Amino acid sequence: MSAQTAVTGVLIDNQWHTGEAELFGISNPVTGAPIAQVACASTAQVDAAVRAAQRALPAWRSTAPADRGALLRRMAEQVEAQRPRLEALQQLNSGKPAFEAGLDVSDVVATLAYYADLCSTGTGLLPQAVALPDGGFHATLERVPVGVVGLIVPWNFPMVTTAWKLAPALAAGCTVVLKPSELTPLAEIALLEIFASAGLPPGVVNLVYGAGAVGQALVQHPAIAKVSFTGSNATGQRILQSCGPRMQRVSLELGGKSSLLVLDDADLDQAVDLAVGGAFFNAGQMCSATSRISVARPLYADFVERFVAAAQALRHGDPQNADTTLGPIISRKQQQAVLLRIQTGVADGARLLTGGSALPGLGGFAIAPTVFSHAEHSRALWQEEVFGPVACVRAIDSDAQAVAVANDSDYGLVATIVAGDVARARQVAAGLEVGTVWINTPQLIFPQTSWGGFKHSGLGRELGPWGLQAFQELRHTVAPS
Repeated sequence: MSAQTAVTGVLIDNQWHTGEAELFGISNPVTGAPIAQVACASTAQVDAAVRAAQRALPAWRSTAPADRGALLRRMAEQVEAQRPRLEALQQLNSGKPAFEAGLDVSDVVATLAYYADLCSTGTGLLPQAVALPDGGFHATLERVPVGVVGLIVPWNFPMVTTAWKLAPALAAGCTVVLKPSELTPLAEIALLEIFASAGLPPGVVNLVYGAGAVGQALVQHPAIAKVSFTGSNATGQRILQSCGPRMQRVSLELGGKSSLLVLDDADLDQAVDLAVGGAFFNAGQMCSATSRISVARPLYADFVERFVAAAQALRHGDPQNADTTLGPIISRKQQQAVLLRIQTGVADGARLLTGGSALPGLGGFAIAPTVFSHAEHSRALWQEEVFGPVACVRAIDSDAQAVAVANDSDYGLVATIVAGDVARARQVAAGLEVGTVWINTPQLIFPQTSWGGFKHSGLGRELGPWGLQAFQELRHTVAPS
């Protein structure tokens, strides 16, 4: 794929079209080289995509859950069959190392299969009888699809976030208009091609490529019953304000500034491993990045020494090389934003222990893994989401302080606890204001568990039965017995 490669980025009624608006260049973040061009959808094309979803809605929502599940299972099987192609696109367009790209495809397959299972059993999809205190009446609860939904997904986990939203929306009986990030459309477009080949009826899933203007047109379309968005807090707030006057349903999965808590009985080798994964996986471009690391004072000096060494050992390079353990930042603009945060942190009095600069080499957008101490002096580092490979370490003197430090945040997405005594770790977890807590484990996310957070980390939950409910309305019917 070269800079002259023209990619069609609008799918309406299972037919691909060239966008009618401006042309956008796609770059390889490892090298900085242009790899493709995609034309953005026009406002008229966004409207056509929504109208196609409207036309497809009556038949799709009337399809038996078991039949919807059978389609989701075929989609999962065909994604697995196309694994090499999808992994290659993730590496090309996102710069992900081979291991990370493989995990992304596995996540897509697992999510589709999970919602296929819910459909096959009818869990959360079939009418239920409701017990009433008056025997002269009977009642039924139905969960019905909310309607046509707009799904807006980010660039840090292409395909994964799409699967987290698309699979439950389809399982619920909704039809969809999907907008991928303008930075990473290649894997998403390939994914939609695979879904269509699996037998997805025309109009059930449509795709419109573009930047903010396309997302705005989708959110403001009067036929969109619900918006599900993952991305920045600033954009999420604008979407919430836009949806409010029309009472559109909305789910928001936004930012995080998450903590890793190392208690005084922790295994240091495990703590360092979890800190490296939590802060530097996907080059730190995760809303769940545990970039605020609080370490019990007796372990602090030893932990910092080992953690800095582990950060320095990470390797950036060709994403297809098994030795590559760190990917790049997604774009030049984002790279500069992260470097500015680092410079601000140094100016504020944080102590730079390693990294802090762009990595030379292939000409792309990589940043050296960066570790700070004394970062509590810098709000830009300690309190604000950086979205890059930047970790901050501080010492703590008690479990109570660990909880207080973790909760002293506008965000509340996740936390990780490292401790020898799991019962003690559970007590600490009970005080944390977050949606997910990992104890002595990497950031494992299963389709069966919910995803979402407290406070400014968003509204609603994805995955599990809660992800299905996010695309449903409740209806009770009461009648004489």
